[in-house]
Amino acid sequence: MAQRAKTIRKSEAPFPNLGLVCITHSGEIRYRTITRTRYLSFQTAQRQDVLRELFSSNLKMFEKALRFCERRQIHLYRMPSSIFPFADTPEGLAILEEFAETLRSLGTLAQQLKIRVVAHPDQFVVLSSESQQVIDNSIKVLQMHADIFDLMGLSQSPFNAFIVHGGKRGNRAVLVRTINELPNSIRTRLTLENDEISYSSAEITAICKQLGICMIFDAHHHLILEKCSGYNDLSIQSALMAARSTWHPNEEWQLVHISNGSGNSHDRRHSDFITEMPDCYADVSWIEVEARAKELAIEKIRSDWRIAR
Repeated sequence: MAQRAKTIRKSEAPFPNLGLVCITHSGEIRYRTITRTRYLSFQTAQRQDVLRELFSSNLKMFEKALRFCERRQIHLYRMPSSIFPFADTPEGLAILEEFAETLRSLGTLAQQLKIRVVAHPDQFVVLSSESQQVIDNSIKVLQMHADIFDLMGLSQSPFNAFIVHGGKRGNRAVLVRTINELPNSIRTRLTLENDEISYSSAEITAICKQLGICMIFDAHHHLILEKCSGYNDLSIQSALMAARSTWHPNEEWQLVHISNGSGNSHDRRHSDFITEMPDCYADVSWIEVEARAKELAIEKIRSDWRIAR
């Protein structure tokens, strides 16, 4: 019989590493961007200057984010996927490479501060699409992330993961073929996450084992798709352990996501805070907190969650 979800309780033990996703609730960490329409409205020379100024600003903000995490003992940080707009174009990449020294120093800083940096490319990255153009564009975006991480000197391993979803439902063969053909700088970092619509935890685990890559387990997605009664449904623990097997021999690197539904447990929209946490997550070392209150949600978890290891 499925177990009932439990409310988070007072902490009594050491914590897993809780991760900040991109920005802060306070507004202290915010990145700049530019729309495609505005970017194309400039002449070529102006575009280069615009990108230089924008990249410089966002690099300073990234350092500020690392310092923010250090002060709050946050050792996992998701870099925004749009931190360097148009870096997936030859023009944008050339400008980005002008900042190679700064990028390398920030990568070194992250390692010195023991902050694990990961990326979650946007929803338009679909490696199982029926359209080859969509797949090609997705690979361009992933290559951009690989270029950024390489310039930063971050490891070509799932410790510095690229997190993507399975994409088009029923296109497992396309997904497997596409991933097998990816450049090494992408494939060595690529991880797959279960979702609440198209690819279940069991399906993603099987694909990851077939490909020899790691799985990101998302308990909220699993709860919705499998219609679990709560976060301590036995299938969540089982799925978590199956996902952990894909991280061998680096099980201590296993990364998971936590979010709660805004209106109810099965609401796909994320809530401000995390009020329900799977008990089995106490045995995970790295948890990205996908909650709208950002650092406030992390602080609340630390104050409320009782972990019995």
